[in-house]
Amino acid sequence: MHIQFFGAAREVTGSMHLVDTGRSRVLLDCGLYQGRRKGAFERNRDLPFDASDIDAVVLSHAHLDHAGNLPSLVRSGFRGRIWTTSASADLCRHMLMDSAHIQVNDVKYVNKRRKKQGRKPFEPLYEPEHVEAVLERFRTVDYGETFDPVPGARARLEDAGHILGSASVTVDLSAGGRERRLVFSGDIGRKGLPILRDPVMPPGADVVIMESTYGDRVHEPASKAKHRLRACADRVCREGGYLIIPAFSLGRTQEVVYSLNQLWEAGELPRVPVWVDSPLAVRVTDVFNEHRECWDAEMLETLHSDHDRDPLGFETLTYVRDVEQSKALNHRKGPGVIISASGMCEAGRILHHLRNHATHPGSTVLFVGYQAEHTLGRKILDGRNPVRIYGQDVEILAAVERADSYSAHAGRDELLAWSDGVREAGHVDRWFLVHGERESQESLAGALGERGAADVVAPERLQKFEL
Repeated sequence: MHIQFFGAAREVTGSMHLVDTGRSRVLLDCGLYQGRRKGAFERNRDLPFDASDIDAVVLSHAHLDHAGNLPSLVRSGFRGRIWTTSASADLCRHMLMDSAHIQVNDVKYVNKRRKKQGRKPFEPLYEPEHVEAVLERFRTVDYGETFDPVPGARARLEDAGHILGSASVTVDLSAGGRERRLVFSGDIGRKGLPILRDPVMPPGADVVIMESTYGDRVHEPASKAKHRLRACADRVCREGGYLIIPAFSLGRTQEVVYSLNQLWEAGELPRVPVWVDSPLAVRVTDVFNEHRECWDAEMLETLHSDHDRDPLGFETLTYVRDVEQSKALNHRKGPGVIISASGMCEAGRILHHLRNHATHPGSTVLFVGYQAEHTLGRKILDGRNPVRIYGQDVEILAAVERADSYSAHAGRDELLAWSDGVREAGHVDRWFLVHGERESQESLAGALGERGAADVVAPERLQKFEL
């Protein structure tokens, strides 16, 4: 038995880990690698294994850096089942279809120029028809339910508390008379976040694959996020600008809306118009309302209260559904609040809002999620000026703020608490740290060592290890 790491290895994107029992091969996640465009496209297209040799996929959750390359896998010959929660499967329908449309439209735009230059046209990474083929392969299971993705592997999903439907994966492997328990953390959530339940601790392990996104950073308490949001809204109302919030359509948008709802109900939000300008976020919010089995007690209590029957809506909030309404925001004078995708400012309507409103010194750009290296969001957060948007230099004059306390990823202290829980349930022989940049992984590895973990590895991409 061995495991090989194909993505999220000393980096944050492209989660993809292969478990080989000797008679079957199970892929844990199949995420999109996000980075410099040409290299990212080639890496996502050219899978580092024969897709037809993969017997099954177990998917931790629906974020694109974990699920976004499933269409390439199926397009390349995968014919097995994809195991995940019902909420994740429903979210993937929207997330993957949106990704396919972006791939097609981006290539169409680029190919217009290439045709004029007499150059060979590009093909999209995948198209809607490939997404449909993925959806046919889903098999859904409940949290805590055991299932056999392949012979010799019995698996179970536990609530990871990261996004709707997210899971940690426990796999009991048996081959050649040997048995090993592997736990893949997926992305670990935080206690006390709105909407979702707290993470559930897996039942011990011999080997752990653990995310390390914030292994070197302790988040502010989650309660501070709401105060930061209110302060930013107050500022743009005074200055007549826009509060621009780049937010992932899945998870972060709903958390920000819920916080604004709470501020509104408490009379603490200025009477300012708020728009969620992301068609995908609108569809994802519908899925949130369809999967209330994933909600925490506070969210359910709010739903059934007399004064607030819609935890994801309030009087001044508008969900933008058509492109003309979105375009009108580019010319509307402030103040206002716009929540739009993508969360790392790499594509989508957020680019228009940055180009039109972040050039105003009375505006504020509030980052509420992780910004990977080389992304536009990271450049703005790091103070790079000007930045390139749609091929033009744009000077960012808006104030730039961050609210790490909105992060759905566990911080350093929460990661260590999770690891303590796994160790208390049974001895762990080896820890593999994934989904983190080098500094974060080194810091977390040192802390795990201080807690008695003897074998902690941050694998390089393509490294293989015996289990």
